[in-house]
Amino acid sequence: MPHLTTCLDILRRLIAKGDPNGVPLAERAINEYLDVTPPNARKSGLLLIQQDVLVQRNAVVGVQCSFAETVNAYIERRLSEE
Repeated sequence: MPHLTTCLDILRRLIAKGDPNGVPLAERAINEYLDVTPPNARKSGLLLIQQDVLVQRNAVVGVQCSFAETVNAYIERRLSEE
């Protein structure tokens, strides 16, 4: 579970900043999490990450909300691949 926690921490900090230049960092955090997660646990892990991102999105406005939407879209793409 430490990889999930690390990924969530990174995404929360990036969402709080809302800097569009941080999108590649968010994608990398998600990809690194998936790389170390067994295949049978990836989808459920992505769903947990998505749930947290959506909670963050609902708690912010402006660029932070837009950033969270972008991260959520990336998670959706990854979910469709799993």
